[in-house]
Amino acid sequence: MGGQRRPAADGRTLPLVDPSTGQVYAYAPVSGAQDVDEACAAASEAFGSWGRTTPAERQLALLRLADAVEEHADELVAVESRNTGKPLRLTATDEVPPCADQLRFFAGAARMLDGVSAGEYLAGHTSWVRREPIGVVGQVTPWNYPLMMAVWKIAPALAAGNTVVLKPSDTTPASTLLLAELAAQVLPPGVLNVVCGDRDTGRALVAHPRPDLVAITGSVRAGSQVAREAATDLKRVHLELGGKAPAVVFADADLEAAAAGIAGGGFYNAGQDCTAAARVLVHASVRDEFAQALAEQARAQRSGPPDDPDADYGPLNNEQQFERVLGFLDRLPPHARVLAGGHRVGDIGYFLEATVVDGLRQDDEAVQDEVFGPVITVQAFEDEAEAVALANGVRYGLASSVWTRDHSTAMRMTRALDFGVVWVNTHIPFVAEMPHGGFKHSGYGKDLSVYGFEDYTRVKHVMSAFEG
Repeated sequence: MGGQRRPAADGRTLPLVDPSTGQVYAYAPVSGAQDVDEACAAASEAFGSWGRTTPAERQLALLRLADAVEEHADELVAVESRNTGKPLRLTATDEVPPCADQLRFFAGAARMLDGVSAGEYLAGHTSWVRREPIGVVGQVTPWNYPLMMAVWKIAPALAAGNTVVLKPSDTTPASTLLLAELAAQVLPPGVLNVVCGDRDTGRALVAHPRPDLVAITGSVRAGSQVAREAATDLKRVHLELGGKAPAVVFADADLEAAAAGIAGGGFYNAGQDCTAAARVLVHASVRDEFAQALAEQARAQRSGPPDDPDADYGPLNNEQQFERVLGFLDRLPPHARVLAGGHRVGDIGYFLEATVVDGLRQDDEAVQDEVFGPVITVQAFEDEAEAVALANGVRYGLASSVWTRDHSTAMRMTRALDFGVVWVNTHIPFVAEMPHGGFKHSGYGKDLSVYGFEDYTRVKHVMSAFEG
């Protein structure tokens, strides 16, 4: 914090486990209430000057941070892969480059805030709108994309002129700490502060009186807890929570391409993605053909440790998540049929086969609840109305996809699906220019895009009287 690496005040630490081996490889500090208080104080002091910098100054700082991310890309890849078990190859191509790109996007957004034109809406008075930074922002990031989610959080907040206290997941703080060290070379002390720790650390940050906004990417349970705690102090809240994304496949779709695309969108990162293609809804006339094609795709998927050049995905992140996913598979109802996968891979680490489960019903646990693992379920529908009802019939509303050759079908479905993003004939790509965020229990607020940037600002009306 304050631009310096420090141990926890009380000296407590937590082990960091390599999910590829299940072995402890390092220890991270567990920040307590005193550490959180000092981090918030540092952020508060820094806001006095950072909040008054010009957009051009903030842009330059973020551009320099993006350059530093690129210059230290190999180091970031190594740290991220060691901490998460992700393949080095995919981390180097799919995660670190977008982090630099997203920093550059928000660097530009800092200079492009829109507002209502000044005008005389009351005789003798001129009104205009100011967009201002909110203040100190508390942020909590998850373990599935530790580095990228840290960038998604800090980039818009810093671009808008806020200062940040960020708490990464207790199992994956390593890449966030490295990012903070790089940021300390280009940002004034106290602008970005990182507090490592457990759930108590997160609670202390949310409950602290200084943050003016709390933003979290995490589970529905965690988001609900944050919202309740923040409400006692009337803090603003930004929630990006879980998902249960449907992939709706119509009979006229290119079934081979759909199977490949859905497998890629469902098994990437071992399915540990809130936008993962978790539920296939396929027209009954092609259900068996498509289910078998998807099962073939699953059997072709390879899990492996970071240095495996052929690995499509790595292990589940931690033992608790590994056991949780196995529990879903153990509790499958008798009418379910496992078409592919379903078993542990090897005897060390937290590797699981890519799994396809057919025959589930809408009210089954594996359909309704977020598994967050390499598991895709298959259901059939008879017509478009039933497809919409099944797709929307969960508590989540984050992401979805439609697979069809018919433009009219695609347009009707993009309107009917109750999800924050709808992909057509693809699943899971993101770009910095477009918003990411959901409805219902998937939370509220947007990451990425100018909408995500505006979430970190407040609006002030200024009116000035004049004569003449």
